[in-house]
Amino acid sequence: MTIHTEHPFLDPDADPVRRLRGRLGGAVTLWTSGGGDLGAERAGLTVSSVMVSGGEPGRVLALVDPDCSLRDVLEETGRAVVHLLRWHDRELAEVFAGQMPAPGGQFTTAEWEQTAFGPRLASATTWADVEVESFESVGWSDLVVARIVGLEVGEDGVPLEHRRGRYLRPSDR
Repeated sequence: MTIHTEHPFLDPDADPVRRLRGRLGGAVTLWTSGGGDLGAERAGLTVSSVMVSGGEPGRVLALVDPDCSLRDVLEETGRAVVHLLRWHDRELAEVFAGQMPAPGGQFTTAEWEQTAFGPRLASATTWADVEVESFESVGWSDLVVARIVGLEVGEDGVPLEHRRGRYLRPSDR
């Protein structure tokens, strides 16, 4: 894991496409997979480039780094848990984004329940159990299309939102 010293969206000379993506902003999710009977090491990644598509069944689409450990575990297991993070989860989001160190590993920073889809954040109120349908290379990312097979939509609380390289405080909304 690489700990970055700066957010890429804050650099005025950064790639204009990255700057545009940073200005779109969005809800922050945490994707986890592996462990237990899945036969793979646990992996997770903070992802804000996410869309949900309605239908029977619904689907979750995400852009992930093709070189991240989550991508490999998703391909191996075909399953994941997608958590919708809240404001109080921002340090956890930083850990799984590789922005904050986690002595002992990412999964030591919170309590987890191992499920058939991967580790589930014990404090999460909203999550989806998903099965990966496809991967497609899109620019510098991989598009993951995953079918929702289980869903829990709990209390909304204060959502964790990301825009231009930072989390929006509840008072910023």
